Amino acid sequence: MNELLDVLFASLRDGYVQVSTFVAVTILAFGLIQYWTDGAVVGAIENNERLQVLFGGLLGLTPGCGGAIIVMPLYVRGTVSFGTVVATLGATAGDSAFVILALAPEAALYAYAIAFAASVATGYLVDSVGLGVTRVDNAVSQLSPAMADGGTVVNNGVGPNPAHDYGGPSPTHSHESGPDRVSRVLTPLSHLAHVLWWAAALVGLGLGTLYLLRGGPEVPLALGLGFDGLFTIVGISGAVLSLYLYGVGRHYVGEGEVARARDSFGSIYDTLTHAAMETSFVTVWVLVAFLVYEYAVVLTGLDVTAIAATAGVLAPIGGAMVGLIPGCGPQILLASVYAEGGLPFSALSANAIAQDGDALFPLLAVDAKAAIVATIYNFLPAVVVGVALHLLWGPVFGMAQFGFGVL
Repeated sequence: MNELLDVLFASLRDGYVQVSTFVAVTILAFGLIQYWTDGAVVGAIENNERLQVLFGGLLGLTPGCGGAIIVMPLYVRGTVSFGTVVATLGATAGDSAFVILALAPEAALYAYAIAFAASVATGYLVDSVGLGVTRVDNAVSQLSPAMADGGTVVNNGVGPNPAHDYGGPSPTHSHESGPDRVSRVLTPLSHLAHVLWWAAALVGLGLGTLYLLRGGPEVPLALGLGFDGLFTIVGISGAVLSLYLYGVGRHYVGEGEVARARDSFGSIYDTLTHAAMETSFVTVWVLVAFLVYEYAVVLTGLDVTAIAATAGVLAPIGGAMVGLIPGCGPQILLASVYAEGGLPFSALSANAIAQDGDALFPLLAVDAKAAIVATIYNFLPAVVVGVALHLLWGPVFGMAQFGFGVL
């Protein structure tokens, strides 16, 4: 029982200090850019047709799913090409990027650079050849004539998308009405928790940075004003506050929902609240991933590294298949296993290309066929690149090895 409690507290602490504090900074930075430019990033994408695929890949490359989610309503409105969607989803690092950036920054640099290059190339190929949803419609029309084109036509440019009504609000911004509940007790309590959360995040960021500068040493669970004690207290406190904000606070503060993008923000506090809620969502999934892995090892003696080692070339294919699952939870779990030395780099790279994170959900809601086609288009290069890394470059550069780039 003591060992199980130690795993719980260590996971709460490490997940917050080593991952969540860096998530907060990244999401806040992106939100501040949107706030200061009043959504100019979106306008730049819409007005530069030839560079849309590249811009989409860059937005997808930003850690988390916020950048990628921004592109989906643009496609629905008919202002970006289908190749842009493919490039954005393929380059999407998702919330799992925060885990790798914090625990294996060198691996993150290589994996996401590879994903970006492969996805942008695929996006331009889709646009240049005309492999948009319209062509897929023509291929399946004999089987299902009733399935109308839901995607932007890509034929020497971006055309209108008649299957959707652009007059209403973007489907990913339905949360702008604010939180869905008001309470004389829980509303001010949630605001207080939000303020305390940012205090913990700032202190935790300093501790997390110092932790990385020290080379990622083992930090014992401790209480006190020393590094170990502050690391433990701030980490567990921040994690508990994150659980509260995600489970309760988001209904009384902010937008009322999480895993959603914003074109712009009305105030600095609004931007801070958005970053805190999105980070809390990531924190919950990180904690789930950490606990699933650690408890599996403790309770079953499971040797994930040995299992992955016997998989051989099937490991990157498996990584790509995990990437087919929408959402960031499974991807965070895979990233955590990699950071623990349980998967080869080729599997991480294949997953980085194949995964779409939370960005796929808004597209699935309004154009399921386009979402499925884009996912398939990204799965194919994910398998090719992953297998190539494993068989060709892996033995030379060490990219087929376990623990490549892990601190």
